[in-house]
Amino acid sequence: MPDELTILYRGPLSSCNYDCWYCPFAKVHENAAELKADQAALERFTQWCITSGPRQLSLFFTPWGECLHRKWYQSAFVQLSGCERIRKVAVQTNLAASLEWITECDVSKLGFWCTFHPSETSQDVFLEQCEHLRRHEVQHSVGVVGIRENFVAIESLRKAFPATTYLWVNAYKDEGDYYTKSDVDFLRSIDPHFEENLTDYLSLGKACRTGSEVISVDGAGDIRRCHFIKDVIGNLYEANWDDSLRETLCTRSICDCHIGYVHLEEQNFDAIYGEGLLERVPVAFQMIRPLS
Repeated sequence: MPDELTILYRGPLSSCNYDCWYCPFAKVHENAAELKADQAALERFTQWCITSGPRQLSLFFTPWGECLHRKWYQSAFVQLSGCERIRKVAVQTNLAASLEWITECDVSKLGFWCTFHPSETSQDVFLEQCEHLRRHEVQHSVGVVGIRENFVAIESLRKAFPATTYLWVNAYKDEGDYYTKSDVDFLRSIDPHFEENLTDYLSLGKACRTGSEVISVDGAGDIRRCHFIKDVIGNLYEANWDDSLRETLCTRSICDCHIGYVHLEEQNFDAIYGEGLLERVPVAFQMIRPLS
């Protein structure tokens, strides 16, 4: 069994404070019982991570909605970053929540994947939040969904950030042939790795670290090899759960999401992202400091 394991955690939380037209979870609201269930699931997972054994863990929180304005996620990140066996605590976020709690964390272990939504917040507010991360030396990337209505905001954002901040663009793939050649050229000038995200990777029968070195876990503890293959292979809270970890070939025809295709072995995305793989920070943009 591997000495290190990466867990992609996605609990039942699906609510979001934003209303982006391209997102199915925009302005989803949960009742008190549903939020309490999410909190209980997260607290159980947090305790398991802290107490489960000697294996080193890297954790990536990829909620359906937005989690950082929930106090229980802030508390979990404080606890997890303070645990010696946890190497990384990364999260996808719109960065709209208060960030004062990060002063209680071991910030050398934090990684933020921050998405700017121009229709939901101002550039100045988003920049201020990112500056807070920089002041506290939290490694982070920032990015935007690459729909045409965002092109002006994308260019403005690139000019506003220091060159040392990586700005990614998520390719919009819901419409075929959405981009012209000039669109691709423009977006590549902003994000040198844009075309890697624009690509749909042929993955069927290909070797992938998911299922052995990387797993997806939901709020009930059910283990899947990744978010995009629905077959349950075990449960984190059962005895001998790690018997389910094994090298297997991908069963999907394509892999088109960054949190999936970066683990395809033949693509060797480790060479580009290294320790910043989860929070999407290429080596060239990373802070020069060792991870504990």
